[in-house]
Amino acid sequence: MTTTPIKELASGRHRLTIDVDDREREFWVYIPTQASQPEEGWPLVFVFHGGLSNAPTMVRFCEMNDYADSEGFVTVFPNGTGRLPTMKTWNAGMCCGYAQREDVNDVHFVQQLLNDIPQRVAIDPSRTYATGMSNGGMMSYLLGDKLSDRFAAIAPVGGTMGNPTCHPSRPVPLMHIHGTDDQFVRWEGGVGSRSKSKLNFHSVDHAMQNWIAANHAQTTPSVESLPGEVNDGTSIERFTYAANGENSAEVVLLKVHGGGHTWPGKESRLELLGPTTHNLDANQAIWEFFQRHRLPM
Repeated sequence: MTTTPIKELASGRHRLTIDVDDREREFWVYIPTQASQPEEGWPLVFVFHGGLSNAPTMVRFCEMNDYADSEGFVTVFPNGTGRLPTMKTWNAGMCCGYAQREDVNDVHFVQQLLNDIPQRVAIDPSRTYATGMSNGGMMSYLLGDKLSDRFAAIAPVGGTMGNPTCHPSRPVPLMHIHGTDDQFVRWEGGVGSRSKSKLNFHSVDHAMQNWIAANHAQTTPSVESLPGEVNDGTSIERFTYAANGENSAEVVLLKVHGGGHTWPGKESRLELLGPTTHNLDANQAIWEFFQRHRLPM
């Protein structure tokens, strides 16, 4: 493993590599240029791309790094694996593609990044988070399950659980964002009409029920309709399954009525992904959720 002293990693964008399991793995780190580093170190947000995509494409797709620049947290965009440089996947259980077929240990890859990045930049170990789109959302779920001692909270977007069950070693706060008109990873589960993998994905409800149980959260949610700012054919409902005392964590579901396989608030360049809501800013919602949660140290 190669490391770089903290002082050599300045503000801005850095394309880095690390050797893990006999593979050279790429990742992009964005350190804020506008905000000042907190005394306890930067919060760290992992952002995982979707299947048949890659880290640079995910940067353009969600622009979380731009939001982080002003809000004050470091973003990491890891790259999956694949035969083509622009088409990568994650091994997140039942999905997806090359990474699953080759049995790539992407959890180990992230473990190594969690050990490597603090040697390059000052990080607050209690404030590490994961989000991602589609197959990247599935990867976020897997990390919440397998590395619950390292991630303070997770926020999958447009990607359900890749495994039939989850058994995190501690309750992990979860926020899931999903469109009801997603034709790639369907809200109801099954095979999406536009799915490239043609896999029989688990439903959103499957993920919610597993994590409500794992987090010992309340089983009856509070439900809120968020105000609609834009008349774009979409609306947002928030379901909050509150923490239930000690040894419990909340589960939040943002249901995007009329939304497609997209990142809320960021217009997709691909019409086949379906409608994008502008009644929700996913970056803002995710960061506000993450800010409420820290790992017990």
